[in-house]
Amino acid sequence: MTDTPIKPITTPTPRRKPKPKVATLGGRKLKPATLMMGHGFDPVLSEGSLKAPIFLTSTFAFENAAAGKRHFEGLTGKRPGGAEGLVYSRFNGPNQEILEDRLSIWDDAEDSLVFSSGMSAIATLLLAYCSNNDVIVHSGPLYAATETMIARILSRFGITYLDFPAGATREEIDMVMEQAKDMATRQGGRVAMIYLESPANPTNALVDIEAVAASRDAVLGGETPTPIAIDNTFLGPLWQQPLHHGADIVVYSLTKYVGGHSDLVAGGLSGPKKWMDPVRALRNTIGTICDPNTAWMLMRSLETVELRMNRAGENAAKVCEFLAQHPKVEGLGYLGMIHDARQQDIFDRHCSGAGSTFSLFIKGGEAESFRFLDSMVIAKLAVSLGGTETLASHPAAMTHLSVPDARKAALGITDNLVRISIGVEDPDDLIADFEQALEAV
Repeated sequence: MTDTPIKPITTPTPRRKPKPKVATLGGRKLKPATLMMGHGFDPVLSEGSLKAPIFLTSTFAFENAAAGKRHFEGLTGKRPGGAEGLVYSRFNGPNQEILEDRLSIWDDAEDSLVFSSGMSAIATLLLAYCSNNDVIVHSGPLYAATETMIARILSRFGITYLDFPAGATREEIDMVMEQAKDMATRQGGRVAMIYLESPANPTNALVDIEAVAASRDAVLGGETPTPIAIDNTFLGPLWQQPLHHGADIVVYSLTKYVGGHSDLVAGGLSGPKKWMDPVRALRNTIGTICDPNTAWMLMRSLETVELRMNRAGENAAKVCEFLAQHPKVEGLGYLGMIHDARQQDIFDRHCSGAGSTFSLFIKGGEAESFRFLDSMVIAKLAVSLGGTETLASHPAAMTHLSVPDARKAALGITDNLVRISIGVEDPDDLIADFEQALEAV
């Protein structure tokens, strides 16, 4: 008896196409926390392994030469339908594909892409959409490296920008959009990207995504709308879903809450396939994909992201309740204690939780803030956020040191601002640590 030969014309390479559908049970759509345990992975394809193995390989074998030809015909456009399957790890791999399938569930997105860092995700996104003479409109403040990418690096290639403050009204946003449209026309380019960060780093100021989308449609119009991308790192993926409020692309530093253990660096994008495809093509070319070991660790972390974020959010609420009453605290940039009516309105429409990262304003300046930071015992003095441990840093002197002083002042990044990311420790222990550190101020 001879085996039936494989027909490469009808037998796809290993990638499951189309991507697995979100499962239902008895008519009930399963929740993300449930799907994180197995969505997108078939144990049969991996010797029955309950968990996906780490696929450490640089290249993938074709079934036969005809299958290889078919793949590259689709890849180069000589055959309609594109290319399916795995061929080389600069493009994708099993761990990355499973991770992307699961990441997309949280934002109810059609597609997701993962990268070697949050900044490689942002850089690849901007390079995929922006060309010489184009204009970027962005909210402010942004993460300092993002501001550097836009203002100092892309400017070398003839790409300009205009920005508006995170809390801007629809009228203020319209004004900037009009200015950007005029600038693009004069330069012979287009408004290529609207880039938001909400909550903003480190002030926690919120951007009205719905107002930005309405302004984009009214001012820029066109058959192909300018994409709106938003860095959702501070609240995502649990407490804010920007795709439901007018954003087209969601950006993540997966290093933060999704990774959540301060042991990896990665980035992600989620959104409709039409917006992801150009970024995927550029990622394939320049190789900014995350490695399989990091992808595997992120798959592990996604299984507990809801638990970790909920615990950290509960802790932050208790800690901020204590801090709000302390005589040495000038104020809090915490989304659970908003005093501005417009910001509260944005929060009520866009957010489902206050998060666990906030700004603490110490009475005094840099000296008092440094004494506070140097006196903390449980909390660690380190940049980053969203880990299981509590972290504290001084943005004006650390992460945003490169931002010009005048811009820092305009954005509210002051010398008495300390950024806090609350972890999953015992909340009473954290309060005791904050209390003794404030005594040193």
